[in-house]
Amino acid sequence: MGCGRVGSTLAHILEDRGNTVAIIDRDPEAFRRLRPSFKGERVTGIVLSRAGIERADGFAAVSSGDNSNIISARVARETFGVRQVAARIYDPRRAEVYERLGIPTVATVRWTADQMLRKLVPHGADPLWRDATGKIVLSQVTVSPDWIGEPVKQVEASAGTRVAYIDRLGEAIVPQPATVLQQGDVVHVIAKESELDRIAAAFATRKGSGH
Repeated sequence: MGCGRVGSTLAHILEDRGNTVAIIDRDPEAFRRLRPSFKGERVTGIVLSRAGIERADGFAAVSSGDNSNIISARVARETFGVRQVAARIYDPRRAEVYERLGIPTVATVRWTADQMLRKLVPHGADPLWRDATGKIVLSQVTVSPDWIGEPVKQVEASAGTRVAYIDRLGEAIVPQPATVLQQGDVVHVIAKESELDRIAAAFATRKGSGH
């Protein structure tokens, strides 16, 4: 639902991956964003049943209105039993409430701000991903050379956190009990944002190393 820039792009990607797509918008002029070769159904007005919602495997609410998105997402989930549902929400405070109602959300403003920060401040413990509540983040952390050669589990114990994955020579690795840190590893942790500074400091300095 929603044939803006996001909706039309999503529709094209889904169709290119072999999916049958129906796209809904109040304004028939919005469908001009779709490429001429788009084979999916175009439905004017917010009438989910006309788009075949009862047969849908997934529903994305990406209109310009938070209320419209969350209401239609709940109808798709609770009335029509669509399992895969997501709603775009501009207000991050609302996103937290809707997540508690069981509707996965994308908090657009917060996500965009995080992405801009990554470009402006590329180093340090800057969030790469944030959950809808804004409290849990996935972050890259700088690791002191003093930790090289040590088991990841020892670093985790010292920092009081868990390593989500390691980027090693362009390959993502989920650390195992015997995994040790190597030169050039890029470490990512998932944790509460309020703990991020403490965790980053623990990775950046090894106690007892003399550095």
